[in-house]
Amino acid sequence: MNVELLLSSIAKHISLTAEETAFFISLLQPARLCAGDFLLREGTVCRHASFITNGCLKNYSTDENGAEHIVDFLVEEWWADDLYSFFTATAAQCNIKAIEDTEVIQISKDDLELLYSEVPKFERFFRILFQNAYISQKRQINQILAAPAEERYLLFLKNKPYAEKRFTQKDIAAYLGVTPQFLSTLKKKINRVNVH
Repeated sequence: MNVELLLSSIAKHISLTAEETAFFISLLQPARLCAGDFLLREGTVCRHASFITNGCLKNYSTDENGAEHIVDFLVEEWWADDLYSFFTATAAQCNIKAIEDTEVIQISKDDLELLYSEVPKFERFFRILFQNAYISQKRQINQILAAPAEERYLLFLKNKPYAEKRFTQKDIAAYLGVTPQFLSTLKKKINRVNVH
């Protein structure tokens, strides 16, 4: 279990003693997903918060026609979960699926509550984490609603420079809310502009 990445992420916000670190690690469980495996399925309860140490997942919902609507791509050093489902023990409204072979480190809700009571500074860490996730999601929603497709695409590439190498064109289109054909036309147009 590769905890170094998780511990360095935590160290940006709180400092832990050796004893606190050991207690935290004792609550963690590793999990591996092959590309195509689900971390979470819509309609099931999210039982773990999962930190990605290697790989990539997509968070999406499916409409009545079976079309995917991607909310986000989740990569190394990100957490993958449905927080509403996790905290309320209700059915998840989304799917989280590996698009590469992926390794995560998980903590259950019960163990997270135990961690809060034994090492209270973790409440600060997770508050910062959830706050940042909320702000990021709000910004993303506003951009998607307000910006034209070309601007959304360029912003997406700026925020996720690895996107073209790691995500399929179909998935990028589903994230941007356009068809793959439209995205292909858009990319050609942008490339023409960049060549001149």
